[in-house]
Amino acid sequence: MTQEITQLGYRGSDKTVRRYLHPLRASGLPAPPPIPTPPTVRQVTGWLTRRPEDVAEADALTLKQITARCPALESTQEFVRDFAKMLNQLAGQQVPEWLDRVDRDGELELRSFADSLCRDLAAVTAGLTLPHSSGAVEGNVNRIKTIKRQIYGRAGFDLLRRRILLTA
Repeated sequence: MTQEITQLGYRGSDKTVRRYLHPLRASGLPAPPPIPTPPTVRQVTGWLTRRPEDVAEADALTLKQITARCPALESTQEFVRDFAKMLNQLAGQQVPEWLDRVDRDGELELRSFADSLCRDLAAVTAGLTLPHSSGAVEGNVNRIKTIKRQIYGRAGFDLLRRRILLTA
């Protein structure tokens, strides 16, 4: 028995396993069900930032239970969803109102994010309002950097230039 659970990551001794199983075997009762592991911070963050329709039903239920126990997380979820709506609907004119609400009712980390947005509010508002995007430029920059990383230390500028121009 200990060999099986050791392969699964158990680091205790064989004696500890025997002591745990002895009363269960003596009484004939089945072992208690395992305690479900709580979700990680990364999982909860993913559920908060993902579109609600993209969250699995079981995960949505878990998130609902978590936010019911933590009002701060529930308000953060509302702020994140409101910001996502502004982002998707290009509603940059709502940013100042959103920032005021976060400043008034948001958690410290969210207020810190809002402060960083305030530093260049005109650019943020324009980015969330205008249909223009630098996505194509950023995509090309990423492509060039990837090629550059692949040939770093192996070839000179001539090959880099040729690979960039041939893949364009």
